[in-house]
Amino acid sequence: MKLENSETAERADAAAVLPAVPYPEPAPELFHAHKQNLLRQIDQQTGSVAPQRVARRRRMGMVVASAAVACVAVVVTGLSITATEPPAETPPASKASVQLLEQAALAAVADPGAVPRSGQYTYVKVTGHTTALSEGKDGSMERLRQDESYEQWTSVDGSGRTMQRKPGGSATWLPVPAPGEGSLNLPTYRFLAGLPTEPGALLETIYRDANLNHGAGSDSTTGPDQEAFVTIGDLLRASVAPPDVSAALFRAAARIPGVIVVSDAVDAAGRHGVAVAREHDGERFEWIFDKDTKELLGERTVLVEGNAWGKAGTPVTSTAVTRSGIVDKAGQEPAHGSGQGSHSAA
Repeated sequence: MKLENSETAERADAAAVLPAVPYPEPAPELFHAHKQNLLRQIDQQTGSVAPQRVARRRRMGMVVASAAVACVAVVVTGLSITATEPPAETPPASKASVQLLEQAALAAVADPGAVPRSGQYTYVKVTGHTTALSEGKDGSMERLRQDESYEQWTSVDGSGRTMQRKPGGSATWLPVPAPGEGSLNLPTYRFLAGLPTEPGALLETIYRDANLNHGAGSDSTTGPDQEAFVTIGDLLRASVAPPDVSAALFRAAARIPGVIVVSDAVDAAGRHGVAVAREHDGERFEWIFDKDTKELLGERTVLVEGNAWGKAGTPVTSTAVTRSGIVDKAGQEPAHGSGQGSHSAA
């Protein structure tokens, strides 16, 4: 199918769930500039030895959360395996996805809430599951569904250690140091508040890290565009950020090539929504939004090609952010409907 026909079909499909909003579409020159940058990155890799196929575990929650859990099975938390960089003809984000992300940005700044104080904690409650492959003694592979639900308390200013609670368990401090100043992989509210709120500058910051670890000359074969999309998704789902930063993250994502709209997606709590997504090496990574409020509900990874993990169309990971907010100390839960960024599942 030609790109123009695919774009037309997607916009028609998305029209039923995306009402028009009064803002201008992104200037074509922005897309052109980004495409030229992508082509330059690919040109720089011409003549290099093809990288080995590697598996990278994608962060389901914060990195400190996964560091506290040991698993014998091979976990596919959004597993990304690829042999090459995205093709040069990767199109810019579709107009429907840009529209949805702008609506999400507007929703993010609609309720600014209170600014947290030093010494307080951000709270996030996530329901989720992932798929693992376990090898039996006879060499056969079995697919296992593993619960990845948790509650997490992260120091606003990074001075305190991170606390986590698994379903049915007690809240415990994670065996890692306090996050300190924080980073893209270990974000605190204070770190997020220091990020640029201009989408272009914010995306440049994210790409700087993505290119360093997943660009030309690295051992990674994920690619900077996919890594940037994953990083933004992690920041939006697994942490509480100032509203203007959340809005900038949504708008920055609209500048990543290959982003599309999926008209119906279901999060781990069973809530249907509309998603922005990006396909990478046989998987589709989806951010799911409430169709009415455009609030981020959760994420899932769906196979678009059948493999050992399942048939095409199988969700191999799924999460739902069911509650978030600001509390005075680790172990507390925010009052319903109060606190910066607080929300609860219906």
